[in-house]
Amino acid sequence: MKFFETSKYHSLKKSTYINLRWIGIIGQLFSVYLVYFFFNFDFEFLYANLIILTGAISNLYLIFFYNKTQLSDKSALLFLLIDIIQLGVLIYLTGGAKNPFIIFLIIPSVFASTNLGIKTNLFLVMITCLIIIFLTFYSKDLPEPLGDHFHVSDYLYYSIPISLIIALIFLNYFAIIFGNESRLRKEALNKMEEIMAKEHEMLSLGGQAAAAAHSLGTPLSTIKIISQELTKQLKNQKEVIQDIELLSSQVERCNQILKRLSLNPDIEDNFIDEDLTMRDYLIEIISSFRETSKNDFNFNYEQDSSPKKITKSIEIVYGLRNFIGNANKFCKNKVFINLKSNNELTVVTIEDDGEGYPNDIISKIGEPYLKTFTSSTANKTGLGLGIFIGKTLLEKNFAIVNCSNSKTRSGAEIEIKWKNKDLFNI
Repeated sequence: MKFFETSKYHSLKKSTYINLRWIGIIGQLFSVYLVYFFFNFDFEFLYANLIILTGAISNLYLIFFYNKTQLSDKSALLFLLIDIIQLGVLIYLTGGAKNPFIIFLIIPSVFASTNLGIKTNLFLVMITCLIIIFLTFYSKDLPEPLGDHFHVSDYLYYSIPISLIIALIFLNYFAIIFGNESRLRKEALNKMEEIMAKEHEMLSLGGQAAAAAHSLGTPLSTIKIISQELTKQLKNQKEVIQDIELLSSQVERCNQILKRLSLNPDIEDNFIDEDLTMRDYLIEIISSFRETSKNDFNFNYEQDSSPKKITKSIEIVYGLRNFIGNANKFCKNKVFINLKSNNELTVVTIEDDGEGYPNDIISKIGEPYLKTFTSSTANKTGLGLGIFIGKTLLEKNFAIVNCSNSKTRSGAEIEIKWKNKDLFNI
């Protein structure tokens, strides 16, 4: 599955949505308490507080139990439905369609129209319309003494829900149109930047290869000439001749490789260039780090059934390399990678023996541009962009990523979990 095909399922940022919900909850509390204590109006005060409390509890669930940094369509739909129903019940207790705050009912669906899929938007619009119609005919009276003095003609009364429904449909329509255009422009811009970056990389590689071929041409030719002379001088020593011929063939091979790279810089890297099992993915990635690192990599795996191959995914490779690279960077001497797989789940755990995440940012791990205020670690950490990118890429490929400090070792711990039905269908 390509990166841009999965992006559309994760377009609502959790932290932004949580902040907007807190603003709404605080506004509801302020209105209810002002009307009840300052104006001394009589209505279902206790029930109103319980309804507002349900919204606060759902927001706390998002903060402490929902570990992803972005909300999928399904998750966003669930919480937006909670918002609409919660506000609908609150308005039901305080006058229904007569309550001027009923206009706030259209906000969740309009908000969704700019961030979520068309099916989610249509469903939320339909639910909102049904709730508005219900509140038109069924509700408690306005808080006393307002209810005793509110008398209007049926024409004016029924125009309220009709105008709300019309406004809801038009606002959603325009938001969907402009939102789709914005997403298309953003996708086109991202693809253009990706192509330009790739072209720049290929041109850079071609130039480096040509420079290498030119620079290494003379010493390789010298080695080849010397090997030919040694072959003539030592032609009676068969064992030595074999070694010299091998040396000469490898020199010729180096010449051919450099020539091929200089003429065709578009040759692809062979690193994980095929469908592999998760075990083989990790072995290849770990091997690439062992070539340049002095740290000790401990890899253990437990598989209950015969391993299945995963379709080659640049996002998964990058995400795994990113987290293993972080462990290699911040460990003291050892990195521990554990793979567990059964018929339902595949879990990759990455640990190190370093100092772990600073306590002042551990609750925000996964957000970009983080900076610790702990003086002992401030100069050793980055801005969290690597974790943010790796976490986002893996989550876009249906992984659940949890970052914490290890309970068994001194360093950080990353748990990456897939349902097999999602992992093997990427």
